[in-house]
Amino acid sequence: MNQDKIINLNINKKDFEEVYFNGNQGILFLSPDTKGKTITTIVVGLILVILFLFKDDLSKEKFGIIYFVSFLFLLCAVYLSLAINKVSRWKKQVIVYLKTLENPEIYQIKFNNKIFTVNLNNQKETCLWTEFKSFEIKDNFIALEGKYNYMFPKKSMSKADFELLKDAVEKNIQQ
Repeated sequence: MNQDKIINLNINKKDFEEVYFNGNQGILFLSPDTKGKTITTIVVGLILVILFLFKDDLSKEKFGIIYFVSFLFLLCAVYLSLAINKVSRWKKQVIVYLKTLENPEIYQIKFNNKIFTVNLNNQKETCLWTEFKSFEIKDNFIALEGKYNYMFPKKSMSKADFELLKDAVEKNIQQ
């Protein structure tokens, strides 16, 4: 495989959205990164509300429980807001990237044993295979992470091209 292989991608923005936003990825409170934090914050909030409803029944020695649960609620809310901020920034970056895919003239992958090049509307990004840190291959996409991050949906290329890219990625990137 010393000679260059070229894969032309047939871009349909919906194919990319399907992969990026699958599994509630784009929903701020229910994305995989925020779902647990959202549930924890709600549970601690409900416990705090219940404690406030029954605060008259608590003795002065046990009144510190309300302060402790209030602190926990505040902590959960801070962690949730940080996670929501992270998901929000990621979603904005994805939307900006998807706008570049609306009317592409060229979207092409070119690679050999040493280099990997992506050409999107004559803006080429070239890197060595060794500059990729990791990859993920699923039934519906291939994702590469390193100097540049890429995700290529299976629907945007032929089955043979998908297998060719899959084999090249598995062969050239060490995880």
